[in-house]
Amino acid sequence: MDVVPYDNPFLRYTEPLPERLHAAGFTHRFADLDGVTLSHVRGPANGPPLVLVPAQMATWRTYAPVMPALAERFEVVAVDVRGHGSSSWTPGRYDWDTVGGDLALLLERVVQRPAVVAGNSSGGVLALWLAAHVPDRVRAVALEDAPVFSVEMPRFRDRDRFVYEGLERFVRVLGDREHRRLADYFRGQVLPVSERRVKRMPDWFVDVLDRAVRDHERRHPGQPSGVDAWWLPGAMDDLIRSLSMFDPDFARAFVDGRFYGDFSHEAALRALTCPLLLLHGRWHRSERFGLVGALDDDDARRIRELVPGTVYRRVDANHVLHRYRPREYVREVVELASGVPA
Repeated sequence: MDVVPYDNPFLRYTEPLPERLHAAGFTHRFADLDGVTLSHVRGPANGPPLVLVPAQMATWRTYAPVMPALAERFEVVAVDVRGHGSSSWTPGRYDWDTVGGDLALLLERVVQRPAVVAGNSSGGVLALWLAAHVPDRVRAVALEDAPVFSVEMPRFRDRDRFVYEGLERFVRVLGDREHRRLADYFRGQVLPVSERRVKRMPDWFVDVLDRAVRDHERRHPGQPSGVDAWWLPGAMDDLIRSLSMFDPDFARAFVDGRFYGDFSHEAALRALTCPLLLLHGRWHRSERFGLVGALDDDDARRIRELVPGTVYRRVDANHVLHRYRPREYVREVVELASGVPA
């Protein structure tokens, strides 16, 4: 599929770090890797490298709450993958091998030591890609509610449609970067919480959010979007910000099939030679949507069969486990690394 090229309006955009990160010694940096710029935030060298790979639509900032604690034991590197945040946008060039290849170069040229790689959601699949393709640069892998198997075609499109339809909707509503309102992402969106009950943001609240976002954009031209409203949770500001810094063609590549290539999750798991931690969040099945979550118990069982010795933990929280269970997340990652020879 031909896509008209365009640039990231926030390429190399940086700002003062949150005070806790600044105090812990983190700095925001940019790596130029064969024509692609990767934004990343790096902490002091207090231990072995730990590379954090966020979910689709998210930036490195999603890890900010756990980075100071992790920095006590690791040299933390939290990255914006291609198509996200202050990194390069490359419309028309998004797939597992290309995006994974960026991270492989980051490990080789920036991190320069074998690292523990931890990824959330699609970031977890990228962590798996790295462990299979550049095993000498990966000491251990932590898959945080990663959609292993469930995001492969045709299952992703035909059987477990909830996340696929969410990406499809994102492209339809926010795919036109020049004529869109970010708050519309929430209008009409449903979250099934059981077979008979769904959550939906009321239209009146979306209207209020829309006014807050547009007011922020008027007062901060040239900066990422956000909301300056004390009555809205900080997580909403972070989400609006990350949506404004996300290339919609990254999501479109998942919808139209360009992203997948020949990357086999099963083959990657069979190729693993390093320790694996699998953190598994909440999930349920809906007759309408199929899997509401990243992976089900059968998927988790299959991963453990393919990788004997996998450390498996169920976490009673929704998808971004490090946000909702930060202490548990830090403990599990530290324990994973402690059992791996330097």
